[in-house]
Amino acid sequence: MSCARTPRDTTVDSRVSIFTISQATTATFVDLYFRLTFLFFIKRGSKHVETAGQGKILGEEGDLMIFPPASMVTMVNRPVLGEDYRALGVCFTHDLIDAVYADLPIPREAKGVQVVPAATHQLADILALIQATVNDTKLPEAIRQHRLLEPLIWLREQGVYLPTQVEEQPVSRVRSLIETDLSHPWKADEVAEHFAMSEATMRRWLSKTGQGFAKTLLHTRLEHGLSLLQTTDTQVSQIALACGFKTPSHFSDAFRKRFGIKPKDIRSASN
Repeated sequence: MSCARTPRDTTVDSRVSIFTISQATTATFVDLYFRLTFLFFIKRGSKHVETAGQGKILGEEGDLMIFPPASMVTMVNRPVLGEDYRALGVCFTHDLIDAVYADLPIPREAKGVQVVPAATHQLADILALIQATVNDTKLPEAIRQHRLLEPLIWLREQGVYLPTQVEEQPVSRVRSLIETDLSHPWKADEVAEHFAMSEATMRRWLSKTGQGFAKTLLHTRLEHGLSLLQTTDTQVSQIALACGFKTPSHFSDAFRKRFGIKPKDIRSASN
């Protein structure tokens, strides 16, 4: 998942993005990739996550779920009966994480996805601080920087560990390039040239992550489409074109093949 700007994204600071997320029906999203650090404040419903190393993890209404960079997960958002699933997503760039966590020793075992339970923490106060900081255009830069770090300092004090000095994996670097213009007809040789390598070297480079170029391109487009469906009111036909699909039906077919649900059903429960 990316931190690309969306119409409902109220962020005014390039280092932090905030997304209002809604989903009308339960769906399973396999192999979602998080390039940056994501925090999900669950407002209504629940989030079920499974990773290769951790097994199943549950986030319930009011909880905070934290995804470190380069996370690959299977995720299920479950609405409550008669209501949409609701959450606020917050994305932090690597430099902010480094500023708070760089002096900590790397734990012996990777923390992976972490849950901060609502029952034991005042999570609403942390979220309010983030929202107030990114939306206050009059804050002096020094104060803004300090306040952006406060939520991360709080997480550190609660025992949450986030990796620092993250070296962008090949799939992350390719995804980042694709996200600069999802509607562009990206070709393998063009991407290889951008990274100053031959196409064969680039394909070998990517294959080490388990995803070839075609799959990386398709997944990047579909995951951005999913994000737009969950966070904006943009028409499905416009999302399809914005994500680089030639026709809405092509987008719908590819989306349903990957996620097992029609794009329109993300916003309205199917009968």
